[in-house]
Amino acid sequence: MFSKMLSCGVLGITGYIVEVETDISNGLPSFEIVGLGDATVKESKERVRSAIRHSGYEFPMKRITVNLAPANMRKEGSAYDLSIALGILVASNQLKQEQCLDYTFLGELSLDGSIKPVKGVLPMALCVMKSTIGHMVVATDNAGEAAIVEKITVFGVRNISGLVSHLTGKIQLAPCTVDINSLLGRSGSYDVDFADVKGQQSIKRALEIAVSGSHNFMMIGSPGSGKTMIAKRIPTIMPPLTFEEALEVTKIYSIAGLLPHDMPLMTCRPFRSPHHSVTNAGLIGGGNYPVPGEISLAHLGVLFLDELPEFRASAAESLRQPIEEGSVTISRLSAAITYPSAMTLICAANPCRCGFLYEKGDKCKCSPKQIQEYRNKMSGPLLDRIDIQITVGPIAFEEINSKGIAECSSEIRKRVANVRKMQIERYKSKGFYFNAQLPQSLLSEYCKLDSKCTKVLKNAFERLGLSARAYSRILKVARTISDMDGSVKIKVEHIAEAIQYRCKDLTGIHN
Repeated sequence: MFSKMLSCGVLGITGYIVEVETDISNGLPSFEIVGLGDATVKESKERVRSAIRHSGYEFPMKRITVNLAPANMRKEGSAYDLSIALGILVASNQLKQEQCLDYTFLGELSLDGSIKPVKGVLPMALCVMKSTIGHMVVATDNAGEAAIVEKITVFGVRNISGLVSHLTGKIQLAPCTVDINSLLGRSGSYDVDFADVKGQQSIKRALEIAVSGSHNFMMIGSPGSGKTMIAKRIPTIMPPLTFEEALEVTKIYSIAGLLPHDMPLMTCRPFRSPHHSVTNAGLIGGGNYPVPGEISLAHLGVLFLDELPEFRASAAESLRQPIEEGSVTISRLSAAITYPSAMTLICAANPCRCGFLYEKGDKCKCSPKQIQEYRNKMSGPLLDRIDIQITVGPIAFEEINSKGIAECSSEIRKRVANVRKMQIERYKSKGFYFNAQLPQSLLSEYCKLDSKCTKVLKNAFERLGLSARAYSRILKVARTISDMDGSVKIKVEHIAEAIQYRCKDLTGIHN
């Protein structure tokens, strides 16, 4: 006998339909799975065999062949267990094929027949929505994630027995529903706030510019000056995720298996802060079957690299292309996978190895050569891609001891949202959203300079020995500053402020 069930696979962040074909014929008892499955798929034979028996059904002692089509695409994971088990029940006449029509089945089986959650359910659900399939069956713990997708009916099941009872009409499972508006309402909830940061007004101003235009940002300063504290609060001044953005972020976390159990939709912008010992694959993504790295997990949020000089050179340099393109392609023998990486890069570093170069007195014992060697760990090409580079000075006692209330994140976020809305409206037909993404071909159109601005920029270009990339990034930052100022035209003061953020203390060490 023959049966066909429908399941799903994932390639990158995109789902695709998998047909699970099962044939049971006379012959010596055997159980083979073909269709380019990995070790986890091959091991499903033992899980399926035990699950069927413990669910009160008969496992046929015949020749069983299961094919996962399309056979030319690599399959991984345990999501096919449930569809394989149902295919065997149909092919052995314990269940009817027509009872399983218009269903997609996803789930890992326990030996006792219960159904466990799997990774990547959201992109699979989006794939089912685009097909003609109307129903999706997943583990109960995955039901909320799948139900985020509209236009499909999602059923969460706990075991094979309950699912078969539903398919045969003995019981009627209730479809899972999710209140998306309620989930998105949690997006403004953070445990930290910019009101906690004492002083550092110039840093807050630079950060507001960076977030408003989606510019990359670099801080160099003494230990304890507040670099890490400030960086952790950057997501609190970013506008809330839209539903479309939340779907993008959730797909990545779902594939990586990092989606919180009680949160079917990622509603807060991600903040990723990998340790400086992170490998290239951990930062960019990789593995035999490529999985997202930190740069993709920070998509539409913040990637914070604390102590940048301590990161291995190859890992830090691997960021250069994703910074420019907003995506990263990982090529392996089995597949070439592209993951999005449109994040805001925030870096922090000490001014020297001991970190006390900017402190008063003789606290710093580093020689000029040691300082230069330490800073040379930060390559010129990488720093050149960071739009705003600023020095963070020590905090004065009066500022730390001040009883005044600093501006809270919600107030800053309102201004940032207004500036971003202005940019989205300006570039709505151009295929990008923010000033930092302005292509070179459109700089002259959106960053027009009068003679005074041109003169100021020329002097800075020649005096600081800036690169062509630095020139264009200064224009983009100036465009953001003028937007914050409510000015259609870029003025001299906007150019001057943008230039000062190309900190000579950083870029000059390589020129």
